[in-house]
Amino acid sequence: MFETRRVRTRILLQILLVVLVVPFVFPLVAMVQGSLAGAGWANYATVLSLPLLPGFFINSAIIAASVIIIVLICTMTAAFGFSKLHIAGKEIYFWLLLAALTLPGVVLLAPLFATVTQVGAYNTLWAVVLPVAALQIPFTTLLARNFVDGIPTELLEAARVDGANTVRTFWYVLLPLSRPIMAAILVLVFINSWNEFLLPLLFLQTPDQQTVTLVPQYFVGQYNNDQTKVLAAAVLTGLPVVIAYICLQRFFERGLAAGALK
Repeated sequence: MFETRRVRTRILLQILLVVLVVPFVFPLVAMVQGSLAGAGWANYATVLSLPLLPGFFINSAIIAASVIIIVLICTMTAAFGFSKLHIAGKEIYFWLLLAALTLPGVVLLAPLFATVTQVGAYNTLWAVVLPVAALQIPFTTLLARNFVDGIPTELLEAARVDGANTVRTFWYVLLPLSRPIMAAILVLVFINSWNEFLLPLLFLQTPDQQTVTLVPQYFVGQYNNDQTKVLAAAVLTGLPVVIAYICLQRFFERGLAAGALK
């Protein structure tokens, strides 16, 4: 582990860390303070009394869970194929996949909207699940492949010698060894899918299909703009992500560190 022996160096590093953290912490503190302005905790009570709020949380949970499942399945199978299987032209396919990282999501809104309306998925949760999952797969595949490259090929060959086919080798050998990077991907995908705002705003029009990130818009209108309620709704929206990250922080850091070291 990296250690600094000189007191002066430790002090300078501590000051540097504080300077780096302050720009990120200050907006959060301002948001919490703003949510308690005026009526105080009654702002949260008003948001929690919104009749549609439980449905919003359920829809967000369904979207997040569906995206996580799709991304993990596609990512791990793709990483296994790109790293350990002999596939003709796989490097070309891999770089084409990485080329998708250069496309901003806003550029894809028009073709996505046309596709969603043509297949009849407009105003359904699938209209958000599939695009969100597709947009995250290139980056998660890059992370997973770097990790899988560090798994000794001899272990997979030993499984084949023992009679395991490709599917069994993937399921019983590769996946158990890839748990750290899978945990890191799970946290990243959950945060991104839960916080998704633009696609639900565009594709989900009826309240029974909308997500929790759209709750603040119910306190902003033509003749009403209650910023304290908006901030309270924002705090409640981000709370599950904070709790999930705190609970899974150890696995998240271990997965990213293992991928970097390998």
